[in-house]
Amino acid sequence: MRRAWRFFVFLLVTEWRMYVGLVRLLARRPDVPTGAEPVPYVGGVALLLWGFTFVSVVELVALHLVLPWEGVRLAADVLGIWGVVWCLGLTGCHYVYPHLATADGLELRLQRHRPAVTAPWDAVDDVRVRERSVESGRALQVDDGVLAVPVDKRTTIELVLARPLAVTVRGVTTEVREVRVYVDEPREVARLARRLTASGALDPG
Repeated sequence: MRRAWRFFVFLLVTEWRMYVGLVRLLARRPDVPTGAEPVPYVGGVALLLWGFTFVSVVELVALHLVLPWEGVRLAADVLGIWGVVWCLGLTGCHYVYPHLATADGLELRLQRHRPAVTAPWDAVDDVRVRERSVESGRALQVDDGVLAVPVDKRTTIELVLARPLAVTVRGVTTEVREVRVYVDEPREVARLARRLTASGALDPG
């Protein structure tokens, strides 16, 4: 019973987050605190997300025109509108919750306000631009001391750590020595990261 309740709460929170993401997208108000630099990652799946949204709109219109029964058509319209809104919300979350480069570290966010993992700059020994593929589509995954945060099963930048970083993935805490992340502009992010690891604070210029 407790597990079912937790799952129900998770669904409600996820639903609410989708709506907040949609509102922020329409208002053009990304969740980027003052003093932080946004690190977008939506480019890897933008076409896919907008494609799903377009298909949902086409499906909504098609069912409305094809279904002859008024009650069934109304139910299909409600579900279709909810599906379109949900797709827009999911898309919005990818845009309005980018990763963040702050004075303390790189905050890795998974389409939500709170970062899933933060890699502190004082723990970063090297930054490399390198595209890799991963087998799993999970948003967070740990394998052999490496934390991967892929988009569309790809990562584009690597943070080699000077000391182990404890991360918790699906309830299991593990120490990693490398963080691989997908970002849209890996070379720009690498330059920013090197500057921050050297200075320890965002360059005001």
